Amino acid sequence: MQEKEGYVLAPCCRSSGDLQTYRRMVEIGDKIKGLKLDRPERWKERISEEVQKLLSLKEQLGDARPQKFQLKTPKGTRDYNPRQMAIREGVFKTIINCFKRHGAETIDTPVFELKETLTGKYGEDAKLIYDLADQGGEILSLRYDLTVPFARYLAMNKINTIKRYHIAKVYRRDNPAMTRGRYREFYQCDFDIAGQYDLMIPDAECVKIVAEILSELNVGDFIIKLNTRLLLDGMFAVCGVPEDKFRTICSAVDKLDKTFWEDVRSEMVDEKGLAPEVADRIGEYVRLNGQLELVDQLMQDEQMMKNKMARQGLEEMKLLLTYCQLFGVLDKVSFDLSLARGLDYYTGVIYEAVLTTEKAQTDGGDKNEPVGVGSVAGGGRYDGLVGMFDPKGKKVPCVGVSIGIERLFSIMEAKAEAAEGKVRTTETQVYVASGQKNMLEERMKLCNLLWEGGIKTELSYKKNPKLLNQFQYAEEHGIPFLAIIGEQELKDGVVKVRNTSTREEETFPRDKLLEEIRTRVGPS
Repeated sequence: MQEKEGYVLAPCCRSSGDLQTYRRMVEIGDKIKGLKLDRPERWKERISEEVQKLLSLKEQLGDARPQKFQLKTPKGTRDYNPRQMAIREGVFKTIINCFKRHGAETIDTPVFELKETLTGKYGEDAKLIYDLADQGGEILSLRYDLTVPFARYLAMNKINTIKRYHIAKVYRRDNPAMTRGRYREFYQCDFDIAGQYDLMIPDAECVKIVAEILSELNVGDFIIKLNTRLLLDGMFAVCGVPEDKFRTICSAVDKLDKTFWEDVRSEMVDEKGLAPEVADRIGEYVRLNGQLELVDQLMQDEQMMKNKMARQGLEEMKLLLTYCQLFGVLDKVSFDLSLARGLDYYTGVIYEAVLTTEKAQTDGGDKNEPVGVGSVAGGGRYDGLVGMFDPKGKKVPCVGVSIGIERLFSIMEAKAEAAEGKVRTTETQVYVASGQKNMLEERMKLCNLLWEGGIKTELSYKKNPKLLNQFQYAEEHGIPFLAIIGEQELKDGVVKVRNTSTREEETFPRDKLLEEIRTRVGPS
């Protein structure tokens, strides 16, 4: 306890307001002690009244005991340490370089949107949207993806043509599977082409981008599944699915990459009321996959060719596969009739990249055990989404792809663990060192020279550090060079440069140091 204005301040008094409440409690306690009543039957009643006042005041003070916090991240989220962030930034760099290579510019949008902006765009997945409490008149939700905010951005700014990429966090109230790179808070890396162009050319470039990124990241063998919503809807119609059930049956088919056909069939029949014979006809089609030869096979299907949507879908698929061949990625794609993608806003081509083998290994597991991460990229054409936000319903055709950065990161992290190699967490190029005392000011001057010359540089924060400790720091952090000074170097106007890995040393004039360092470290 501590004294304050003549009172003994209890530990529970953390503010002046607490002090006033505490004073009142003391006064009531004194009052109870000094109660003198003519009628004894009034004692219990008065004491009860004063005790209730004390209890009320105690509630205002709160629990005086130190609070015990549960130190954990919320379900479906995680922290990233410097090593993990270094791996993550390397993945981001590869993806961004690819997007820029294809001529994309970047934008950003708010992390939350008006709830009405997101409503009605995600089908059955709408239940996964995080709604926020009313903050003064606007009903808001956290963004579920980057595509709907992009469409809102286009409509609001009256943009008809853009090739953009956007990397940002999105949020889903999903059941997280952390070991499979599935979270409630995660990054999406989106590339989209908006504008009126000739059929399948932008779509083929999106497929090419996915193939480039996955190949450059060296995550293992992969396949990019292709399908079209037109063909799906045509197939449903041919099989006898009522038109009002197209979307809900599409959502069921979308689960085929996660469960068995028997389970999907059961959902269609038992939960969604589809006739068993219709479900069986769908089952015959969704087992098919291939490339141009499958397109030719389906074009021989009389029922398919009689349906306008199916016929148009097959023609588009044939063109897309032809363009994929020209872009050199035909060996990476598969025309797969089981691919559905449950989001309501897709209108044309849809695609999804999955790993067929993984070179990464699981943490602490068998080094031959593959990392199960599911889909690592997906996207498609959504020609009607922008029109949903435009007052006049003006459509802006769009096609895009989203890279599953969290799932790719899980693979890259596991690969790094399996390799047991060092991962640099800083980009420091030079460590300024000295083995003599009273050299702090000179080390600081040399650091400043290097910083102003654009060289990433560090120094010890101790006045007189031991030279061996400075060498060890550079080795442990992968810093390639040390710039060493002492009294003799100052006298001669030179700096000694030590290669950390080879331990070879060279001496250079101080006015030539920047030039020599740049030659050795290369461009920043």
